[in-house]
Amino acid sequence: MAWQELFSTDIGLMSVFTIAFIIGMAVYLYRFAKRHIAEDEKQAHG
Repeated sequence: MAWQELFSTDIGLMSVFTIAFIIGMAVYLYRFAKRHIAEDEKQAHG
């Protein structure tokens, strides 16, 4: 019943999209920070 409400009501769909957006943002920020840390380490050692 909870799954049906989650994917069939407006509030449920907004919750799903919000959760997906936050997870996507977390992945992006992790990769962004990891890439810049690697670049800073190369500049410091090279």
